[in-house]
This record gives sequence, C-alpha cells and structure tokens, in this order.
Amino acid sequence: MKNEQHNQLFFTSKLFNCQRYLHNLVAYFILFGSGLIIGISLSFYLKDLPNTLQNKLFYPQSPQQRPTYTPIITTSPQIPLDLTDNSIINNEAKSVGRIGLRDYLKPPKSCKHDMKDEELIWRASMVPRVRVLPFKRRPKIAFMFLTRGSLPLAPLWERFFRGYEGLYSIYIHSQPFFNGNAPEEGPIFHGRRIPSKSVEWGKFNMVEAERRLLANALLDLSNERFVLLSESCIPLYNFTTIYNYIMNSTKTFTESYDLPSPVGRGRYKKKMRPWITLDQWRKGSQWFEVDREIAIDVISDQKYFQLFKRYCKPACYSDEHYLPTFVTMRYWWKNGNRTLTWVDWAKGGPHPTRFIRTEVTADLLSRMRNGTKCEYNGEPTDTCYLFARKFLPSTLDRLLRFAPKIMKFG
Repeated sequence: MKNEQHNQLFFTSKLFNCQRYLHNLVAYFILFGSGLIIGISLSFYLKDLPNTLQNKLFYPQSPQQRPTYTPIITTSPQIPLDLTDNSIINNEAKSVGRIGLRDYLKPPKSCKHDMKDEELIWRASMVPRVRVLPFKRRPKIAFMFLTRGSLPLAPLWERFFRGYEGLYSIYIHSQPFFNGNAPEEGPIFHGRRIPSKSVEWGKFNMVEAERRLLANALLDLSNERFVLLSESCIPLYNFTTIYNYIMNSTKTFTESYDLPSPVGRGRYKKKMRPWITLDQWRKGSQWFEVDREIAIDVISDQKYFQLFKRYCKPACYSDEHYLPTFVTMRYWWKNGNRTLTWVDWAKGGPHPTRFIRTEVTADLLSRMRNGTKCEYNGEPTDTCYLFARKFLPSTLDRLLRFAPKIMKFG
C-alpha cells in the first residue's frame, strides 16, 4: 500500500514538473515570437525614419514654406538622363571619339597642376590591385632633374634622348624664383617643370623636393624606374645602353654604407630610437635609382620621414642619410648598394670636384665609364656608372664633340 502511494506521488510530481516545463517553453516561444514581430516592425519603421526626419526638418508642411531645389546633373547635357538605350550611348561615343583605357592612362603633356604636396602624394601613392595591365606597353624611365634654374647641358641631353620617345619621361624641379627662361632647352623639356618649392643646400627641403619629383613621376603608370639627376650631370653611355642596363637589372641602386666617423655615425640622433637605431643608420650618395615599388613606399612614408624632418638638421644632412637608411631598412634585399652617378671626392670638402672645359678629355670620360669594378646581376663588370657630375656649362661644346665617339650617341 505504501509503495503504491509512493509511486502515485512520484508520478504526480513528475507530471507537475513536466507541465511546468511545457508552460515555460510555451511562454518562451510567445515572448520570442513577440520580440521577433516587434523587431521586424521596428526595422521597417527605422528604415524610413531618416527620410521622415529629413522631410519634417527641411520640408515644412506648408508648400509655400518649402525651399526650391534644383538637382545637380552630372551627366553631359547632350546625353538624355535615361541611359537605358545603348544606341544613344554608342552614337554619342562615336561622335566624340572612343576614350579607351590607353587614352585614359596617357599622362598629360604638361607637368603643371595645382595640387598641394599632400594632395599630390595622396594621388601618387595609389596602387592598382591588378598589377598586370590588360594591354602591352613599354616601361619607361623617369629622368628627374633637381636644378636651381635651367639645364645648361640640355643640348647634350637632347641628343641623348633623340629617337627614343615613349621610353622615357622628364621631370624638372627648379627653384620657384626661376622665371622659366631657358633658351638652351629644346622642345623635349618644355612643360616638364613640376610645381616646385624652395630648396636649400643641406636642408631637409632637399628630401621634400626628391619626394615631389617621385610623386609627379608616379602619376605616369608607365614609369617603372626613377633616376635622380642634377643640372651638372651627363650621360656616359647612349640611351639604349642605359635603358637596357637599368631595366634588366635585378637590383636598384641607392648607395648605402655604415661610416663610423663624425660625418657618418656622428650625425645620428638618439631621439630617433627605437624606430631607427645606430646600427640601422646609413650614409650614401643623394643620386639614386629606384623602382616603382620603392618610389611609392618613399612618398607614402610618414614615420621615418617625420623623424628625419624633426631631428636630422645641419650638420646632419638628410639627403645623405634618409634614403640610404630607409632603403636599407626596408629593401636591403633588392638594393645594389651603389650609385650609378660618378662623382670625384678626391679633393675632399663638402662639395665634389667641378670640371671645367679644359678638364674634359677622352681619358677622363673613359675613366668614368670603365675605370671601376663592380657587380651587375651577380657578375663582375667594369660598367658601374651610367652618369657623371659635376660639369660646368663651359664644358658643353667639348661634351658634344666627344658624344658620338666616346658615349656613342649624337
């Protein structure tokens, strides 16, 4: 009897618990369903809320109080707003001539623009995600001249460039006070001066000018290699030799070395730590050659650029340290660690030797061309320098005379 009562109580208790569980489950379903319905309703209401608020705020109920609104039409007035008819578009395109990708990518004939440096660098730093162009094009070398005024050796460079249009681009950064009067410069230099700012020897604005040249040259997507030159530089070989040498190189050319002396490590500033350490500090020639990847990274750099701008001031010369340090830190594996521009520092001092007319001889040019041993694509060579400086304007006539015989152009 007791067992039966116990079983009955146990069964009743289980039944009660089961009923309570079912009641709770039903309640949860009701709450969940109600919340879902409320959420869906709110979503539809909130979806139109901005428009409702906008209408209430900006469009009063009285039609007389509503402001008049004239839509801005960005399409051509000759093309109807309804662009569903492809024949209209095709006829319009035929009437103005097709604007294809090749035409769109063509750089402007003039380097003039009204962009500020910040706008220019932002625009030039854009990189296509698709690296391969959908058509074939010949890569170009950007020859970037950092000058005070005109190019006194322009006739020599004109002979160098003659016949190779489409394989090079020219960019000139002159002092702002230069009025552009350069009768010695031929047509290939016309319109090639970029918007410039003042540059002082030894100051950080020298690096800013280099970045300005790089940014302008990067606007042309066909430029793959970038060479920095001065108004006193000359080419030591013909265009074909220099073009093939640079384009076929597996390395870029930025001189960079560790110099344990007052004019090397002695210029390092401890405040640059920990971003730049003494072991990472490098020195090198200002005259560089880089590829497009490095050029984009240089103009996009803010961290190291700002460090040098703040701490590397005379007698720390940024143009001798910024790029050598930056390239060694980030691209040591692709840098040839040498410059392509021959310079004579034998006389010592802060400036290299300047060559006058009587010093320009066949022997001097031959020594610049083949008097050094180096490595090119893993093989030893005596073709180490493609350019040389510093040549005064008085040397032009002799250089023009030697160009066909020694440099093989002209």
